[in-house]
Amino acid sequence: MRGVAAAAAPIAATGYVETASAGGERLWYLMTREVLPNLRSTLLALFGLRFVEGVYVVSIAAFLQLGPQPPEADWALMIRENAPGILLNPWAVAAPCLAIGLLAISVNLAAEALAPARPTPETPL
Repeated sequence: MRGVAAAAAPIAATGYVETASAGGERLWYLMTREVLPNLRSTLLALFGLRFVEGVYVVSIAAFLQLGPQPPEADWALMIRENAPGILLNPWAVAAPCLAIGLLAISVNLAAEALAPARPTPETPL
């Protein structure tokens, strides 16, 4: 949350937010219509990082037998159960590993695709 507050501080001090505040707009309007649209890329990046961190924490907990127990389906549980037979069937371990990695990558790519385009510097003529 400190990162969001640090990113919001310069936006809240801009002229258009001060103008809307002087015009009598409420705090809810200022947040939703003036500040949050300008924080979209920061919020999406933080969401992507936190989501991947959560997936990794859940995976580690399941791998250490702190999460779901064997009859349930869980990728980390599949890795732990199939690790002794990795030489016989490596895909039984590699497939859940790839699934966890692809989930993390796809969420970050989706968050990046939803972020507004960055302005490009003008090329000199």
